[in-house]
Amino acid sequence: MTSCYQILKLHLRFTKILSFGFVNIVLFLALTSCALAQENNQMVRFAKIKVDPLKLVEYTAALKEQMEMAIRVEQGVLSYQAVADKSDPTNITILEIYADSAAYQTHILTPHFLKYKETVKDMVISLELVDLDVIGFVRKPDH
Repeated sequence: MTSCYQILKLHLRFTKILSFGFVNIVLFLALTSCALAQENNQMVRFAKIKVDPLKLVEYTAALKEQMEMAIRVEQGVLSYQAVADKSDPTNITILEIYADSAAYQTHILTPHFLKYKETVKDMVISLELVDLDVIGFVRKPDH
């Protein structure tokens, strides 16, 4: 099966070669279908974490290290966004997006994730995982 990335590369190549509207329409529809199919299979989750205030700097460093490694080496880890509550930075929420539940199951067995869990076990006061259904996705191009 052709990946969305391969379809996008083809779209860009053909757009440079041919300026017909038809080619753009066909490839746009292929990309849209691919994106919707991926969205329906994705596993999306919020991780709501309360961190020990005395360990916040250490926790943040461990979290960033784990997120960066997962994005770099795991094809099924699609996105992480970690944010802290402005009024209480020890309340951290992470939006995690995986290609599917199998990608998540693979992720939690990786050495970098296991290292993260071991590193932060005494820093995390509470953890709540909330599985989500995507009901819509909109984003500006090139952002």
